[in-house]
Amino acid sequence: MGLIGAALAGLLPLAGAPAAQAAAPTKSCSMAYSAQIVFWAMTCSQPGEPMIGGFATWRNVPITFDKVSTTGQTVQVGNYMRLTPNTEKSPFANNIELGLYAEKTGKDTHTYGPRWTELTSKGGKTKAITAGINPTKADGRNHTYMTVRQDSGNQWDVLYDFNKVGSTTDQLKVPRGNPNRVDIGLEVMGPKYVNVPTIANRLQFMAEDKAMRRVQSANVAKVNSLGACGSAHKPPNCFTAKLTGGSEFTQWAVSKPRKTTATAATAKAAGAVSAAADGHRPLTAMPQVFHGVDQQALQQCLAEDPDSCLATVPGLADCVTTTRLCNAAALETRPALAARTNDSPAVSEPELRQRAATAFDVAPQQLEVNSPQEAGAGMWTVTSQAHTPGLQPGGEDYDGFRASYSATTGELLEACWGQMCQQ
Repeated sequence: MGLIGAALAGLLPLAGAPAAQAAAPTKSCSMAYSAQIVFWAMTCSQPGEPMIGGFATWRNVPITFDKVSTTGQTVQVGNYMRLTPNTEKSPFANNIELGLYAEKTGKDTHTYGPRWTELTSKGGKTKAITAGINPTKADGRNHTYMTVRQDSGNQWDVLYDFNKVGSTTDQLKVPRGNPNRVDIGLEVMGPKYVNVPTIANRLQFMAEDKAMRRVQSANVAKVNSLGACGSAHKPPNCFTAKLTGGSEFTQWAVSKPRKTTATAATAKAAGAVSAAADGHRPLTAMPQVFHGVDQQALQQCLAEDPDSCLATVPGLADCVTTTRLCNAAALETRPALAARTNDSPAVSEPELRQRAATAFDVAPQQLEVNSPQEAGAGMWTVTSQAHTPGLQPGGEDYDGFRASYSATTGELLEACWGQMCQQ
């Protein structure tokens, strides 16, 4: 993958450029997803040709947690796509993570919603995605997750439901012919407290001609760090996972059952499609065409077959690589992240202090916590100058972190650690 200055104007391949090697990155995938505190059911794909984007889609399924106290332990689920633009440095090189996250925040409460993270050798930063149709509801709706290389420079834009929600600041320059990787799958912390029904992850990558392609199955490695559910591994300490698509990667279906037999209701909920958008303007109020994209066709495609949208929705493929604001119905930001909090208790300082200390692996007494009243922004802020591995431990420690949490839901809104707090 990669671009070299103006010689790649229009993102067309260079004549005689070295070809990336196509192979399943089994060794690097196993290294990346082998921790003993975090558990994964992941795939790692090495497309075998330069790529300028990654694209994934799945439905918002209901993730549930046991109603017990787990103080001092992070219990969280993340289903995400991770694109590593330059693996020449190492299997853990700077990368971009984008997906759906649910975290247990109390005995009876948890958060749910999308966010994206940039991980670098200097630290990391993560931001909640606050725009879109029902991003925090487990309503079975399809959502899309995408990263696209900027036309110049070394940075990437991040898109959610075909709208830009952020940009990276510290990704590495990409040499041509480098075997880059795009991963997708499920991550769990505290598996014995969690039930995750089947999530059907679908993945494509964008080649240098801006066309979307599927990875060849022969170039896909698989990791199941809890073991496959069966006679040797029983719920709650196992994953179910299946790669389908024949010669091409079409779908990675994965779940983390809490009990031996999933209920029919749970299975039905996991595949349900919500035709209506609660609290959102009807489609009739949307423009027929927005930034060149047929909005009626886009909403229908998102509900039925989001995998095909870039190929079938008029104007969409051009929009995501130029304007990058393409979905008029998903532009609105949910107000103060409070629409879903009527049944959630207020977040207390001791609870938040312990939760942040656990998440960042820092002693509670090494944190400074400012209340919403002090911050004046409807959120708690937590800071520390102590060494921390950040939210994605990879064997390195960084100096300090800063994190903001919703005062009403306890949802992590934004965080940074190490030098990325200076970006």
